[in-house]
Amino acid sequence: MTYTASDKRVGFWSSLSVMLFLVVAISTQVFVLKSTGTTQITLIMVTAVAALVALLHGFSWEEVQEGILYGCNLAMLPMLILMLVGVLIASWIAAGTIPALIYYGMMALTPEYFLFTACLICCLGSVCTGSSWTTAATFGVGFMGVGLGLGIPPALTAGAVISGSIFGDKMSPLSDSTNLASGVAEADLFDHIRSMAYSTGPAILLTLAIFFLFGVSSESGGSNNNDRMDSLIEGIRNNYVLNPLTLLPPVLVVLLAVKKVGGLAVMVIATLLGFVLAVVVQGHSVSDMLHYMNYGFVSEIGIPEVDKLLSGGGLQNMMWTISLAFAALAMGGVMEKTKMLTVILEQVQKMVNSVSGLVTTHVVSSVVINVFTASQYMAIIIPTRMLIPLYKKKRLLPQVCSRVSEDSATVTSPLIPWGLGGVYYASVLGVATLDYLPYTFFAWLAPIITLLLAYTNKYMFREGDISSRQVYRDAENIRV
Repeated sequence: MTYTASDKRVGFWSSLSVMLFLVVAISTQVFVLKSTGTTQITLIMVTAVAALVALLHGFSWEEVQEGILYGCNLAMLPMLILMLVGVLIASWIAAGTIPALIYYGMMALTPEYFLFTACLICCLGSVCTGSSWTTAATFGVGFMGVGLGLGIPPALTAGAVISGSIFGDKMSPLSDSTNLASGVAEADLFDHIRSMAYSTGPAILLTLAIFFLFGVSSESGGSNNNDRMDSLIEGIRNNYVLNPLTLLPPVLVVLLAVKKVGGLAVMVIATLLGFVLAVVVQGHSVSDMLHYMNYGFVSEIGIPEVDKLLSGGGLQNMMWTISLAFAALAMGGVMEKTKMLTVILEQVQKMVNSVSGLVTTHVVSSVVINVFTASQYMAIIIPTRMLIPLYKKKRLLPQVCSRVSEDSATVTSPLIPWGLGGVYYASVLGVATLDYLPYTFFAWLAPIITLLLAYTNKYMFREGDISSRQVYRDAENIRV
């Protein structure tokens, strides 16, 4: 078959072989070679194979390179933010902001209600800021320290923080993914948010209930845990100036986010405020601060628990994570621009006959594209645009399509070790993706509930069922 320049593509079996190679390569690296720190090289090898397959199907090297650059460009802003998060964390530790959050958190919270409270506060923070990344980098880092002081396993705390953080990434009108999902599905933004309440609402309530039960049923750690808490509290109190000024940076972050200031600008402003507080309040020199913000803050108090807790951040310490993200998105960019993913989705599309089958296909496709492209944005866009004609055929409203997209693409991004979400949370919270994965209950419950709604035909709104600001046009007019 001859294709024009605009619809040139890799064949189905060739596309499938590239994806199978990725699965085999990652599985061999992790489970056979036991090498968890070399994923970048594995992804570069997969990108090379994908490029070779594309060249054999008539694509030029310039077109392959365009795909690589396209994928990397998707990561540009998130990676700039991640670089600044490293700088921010170092400046906030030196400023006494993170020590103050940990100190007051340990004074106010108990192990029984900590996980529930952490998840709930991150829910509220992410709804206000519209950013799960900002919430995790500010409130989340503080909660990781509090959890360590209370004797809570870091993986559990990370699960609570991420569950609460991504809730706002779905439900806040300020969120980029919320706006993207509604826009791609051609749904009204607030129709989309109301529609998500039917799946996201039960998912977050169940998540909070699980964390509450985890807390009240767990052992507090007895005298050993009390000794650890006393050591941490004493170490922070004796080595940092703790006053309301040190809590200004997180307050400023929330205010700027509510005012819809961009994430990059928020990080810069919050970092500079931390820098000033570190010099003025804590007495660090400008030279020391430049060193901390580049290489990370190293606590040398002499109390092992405190030094471990209050060492971290720094621009250079984010570079491994950033290289992983660029390697993964370069691979995903080649797959998208050579239409490997589209070819496979077209074959899947032919097998969809029912509403439940459509939703299942959408959920599975979003998760698979998250795995293969490392980008929740691609996972939102590609399956949604491919499947919209089927939503139209079933007379389903756009907000049903957008809801399914968020319940599968947005929430599963943090579960992919090489995905943008996975590498970000693992780097910021200091917990490996595979460690926190079982405890990120919200990310599991949201897609399960959306599937249950489809198979029970609940809240699968069709034209005429409810008032809707937008409905789909004729299928042939839908932009794909």
